[in-house]
Parts: sequence; structure tokens; C-alpha cells
Amino acid sequence: MTGARVVALDTDDLRFPTSRQLDGSDAMNVDPDYSAAYVVVRTDADDGLEGHGFAFTIGRGNDVQTAAIRALEPFVAGLDLDRTLADLGGLWRHLVHDSQLRWLGPEKGVMHMAIGAVVNAFWDLKAKRAGKPLWQLLSEMRPEEIVDLVDFRYLSDALTPTEALGILRAAEPGRAERARHLRVDGYPAYATSPGWLGYSDEKLATLAREAVANGFDQIKLKVGADLGDDIRRLQVARRTVGSDVRVAIDANQRWDVAEAVGWINALAPYDPWWVEEPTSPDDVLGHAAIREAVQPVKVATGEHVSNRVVFKQLLQARAIDFLQIDAARVAGVNENVAILLLAAKFGVPVCPHAGGVGLCELVQHLSMFDYVAVSATLQDRVIEYVDHLHEHFQDPVEIRSGRYLAPSAPGSSAQMCPETFALFRFPHGREWQATADGATT
Repeated sequence: MTGARVVALDTDDLRFPTSRQLDGSDAMNVDPDYSAAYVVVRTDADDGLEGHGFAFTIGRGNDVQTAAIRALEPFVAGLDLDRTLADLGGLWRHLVHDSQLRWLGPEKGVMHMAIGAVVNAFWDLKAKRAGKPLWQLLSEMRPEEIVDLVDFRYLSDALTPTEALGILRAAEPGRAERARHLRVDGYPAYATSPGWLGYSDEKLATLAREAVANGFDQIKLKVGADLGDDIRRLQVARRTVGSDVRVAIDANQRWDVAEAVGWINALAPYDPWWVEEPTSPDDVLGHAAIREAVQPVKVATGEHVSNRVVFKQLLQARAIDFLQIDAARVAGVNENVAILLLAAKFGVPVCPHAGGVGLCELVQHLSMFDYVAVSATLQDRVIEYVDHLHEHFQDPVEIRSGRYLAPSAPGSSAQMCPETFALFRFPHGREWQATADGATT
């Protein structure tokens, strides 16, 4: 008897008009429309379960990203389902190591993100079939199984399989207690929603005040367009939240190295907890130079880092104080597992990026897995939280007293609601058709 097989990848171009209220605006991305190049892994299994995933973009080009995901269908259609889900490390290598696809990167850009969406969708399906949330599924894997997920090519000068195995084995004794702690107390979060660059000072102050009242002890402000405006906005934030709440700042790659040093030092009197993406995410030595020049202000980066190799170099160069994984930038769960292991080896806290549709839903699983099975600590760890668009997910994040509650539903929390597709499919969804017809939405 032939077992169940993968039969198709279904894709959708979903876009949300967040630019209308300047939600998500920063110094480099002034009018983002949060978007998802969405994929569903379909099989002929009797259980009827599907795997859901997506790559995150901010509007124009989401059709290109969706097409890249669709181009991967011939690589997975017809695969034996049980064998594929039993060896997702093998699936990762099958896609990333393809001799012709690699030319489009290698291991960066639109095609690498497309692979990430597909790999994440298979992990969603694996977790659903196991009846467990993804963070729990990963956390209960044996150290040897976790190591098998990772491609150590290009990493072994910084992290060997033996070292990775040692990190995971060292964390084994407290796994059950840390999982229990997550279910009771959740995972620390910080709030970005107050700080979008397009917001007025009044809106900034109101949202910052609400964030602190809701239990967040860290907020983040976008900076980098105008130094005078940044000083004023940081003054507003500090007057609003006081000195005990951490205020991070995020330049979204706006500056050259020398400019970054001068700008950050001008903002230093307002005690920024970290400065995020002060320059190009590819500039490892630039980050190192900035970090050395702006201490004690800390440096964070990662949301636009394209692969595990650049993360390795940032860590080797001691260029960052905080590492910010992104669930939809690199090639999926497997590569993020590698990055989490690298961060643990170098002792750098992981504080994920989640400023986009569905990124909070996805990345919470990775941070919780990190706590339970890799780093075994919450010291200086927080997950970004942005308070919009969660209503479009069947298993949206839950926040209580400034903490992510541990997901309990099977899967990766990636699956969107059916009505969302009817409303926000681009360009024929009802929200976009109403705009085209000149109506307000």
C-alpha cells in the first residue's frame, strides 16, 4: 500500500493596508502594508491536516515572494509524507542545497525566504499531526534529533555538532520544569506599538502609558529620520514611563557607521536600552565598530540578517549584544535552531524580531523552545510584541501582564482565518476592491 504523499503547495498574496494609519512606519519604511506570501502544504492523508506558513513582506513585491514559493512545488509534490516529516533536516538540505536554486542566493533573498515559508509549513503540519504546539514538539526532541536538523556547513569554525550536542545535553535536566514555568507564567515581551515613527507625540505618550499599565517593562521607539525629533520623542517617552522602564531604539539600518556613532551618543543621555539595526545588516565590522564606540548603549540586530553565516560572523566579531532572530527571514525553523545554538555558544541573549503580520505568532515558539531546551534562561530575553492583526489567526498570541502565554493548540500558530483571505487577498479581496472603487475601508 502506498503511503500518504504531499500533493500541492497552495499560495496566496495577502496584504493588509497598515500604511493608512502609519502602523509599522520607521525611518526607512515610511508606508508599509504588512503582507504575507502565504503557503499551504496539502497532502492526500486521511487526517485532512494541512501545513501553513508564510514569508513576511511590506507590500510591493509580495507577488514576487509568492511566486518564489510557488516555484518550490515541484521539489515537494509527490514526497512521501511520513518520511519527509521524519527527516525535516533532510527536507531543508533538499531545498537549500539544490544546485540551481543556490545560484539565486546563495542562501539569501527571495528564494531563501520562500524555502523558509515552505519549511515552516512542514513544521506546522508535523506539530499538528503530533497534536502539540511547535515549541513543545521541538522541546521534547532528543538532543541528537535536534542536532540532525542543523546544517553545520560554514559553521564548524564557530560551532561543531559535538559542541551543539553538549549545549543541548546540558539543558536537558531542567526541561520539564521550564516547560511548566512557561505554561504558568509565560515568556517576557516588550511593546513596539507606541513607537512607530509616524505617530504624534500625544499618541506615543498614550500608547507608552498603556503599555506600562498592561505590564510591559520595555518599549521601543523608531529613530533615525531627524535627530531633533528623536531627542524630543525620547524625552516624551522618558517623562511618560519613568526611569525604571527600558526604552529601546530602532534605526532600521538608516545610518553609516560614523553617523550612527554620533547619533546614538546624542541619544545616550536618555538611557536607551539597546539600539537596533544601526547600519546595514550585512556590515559585520560596522556593527562591531559601532558597538565599541557607543557603550554602554547595547547593539541589537538580526531581523534582516539573511542567514546563519552572517549571524556566526556577528557573534565571532563581538558585534552585537542582542541577537534578533526572525521566524520568516532565514530558511525556516531548522536554520533558526542553528542560530539559537550559535547564540548559546557565544552567550548572547536572543530577543526576536516580531514587528509584522504573524511574526509574533511564529517566533514565540522558537523563543520558548530556546528557553526549555537550549539556553535554559530568561535573563535579558524578551520577544517583541506588536498589537495588531492578530485577529486574522486561528490561534493568535495571548499576552497577559506583559508576557506571552505559551500556545497550547497543535501547530505553529501560522494558520489564518478563512475570512481573511476573502478580505485581504491582493488585488481582488474585498478590502482592496473597495479601495480601487474609491470607497473608504
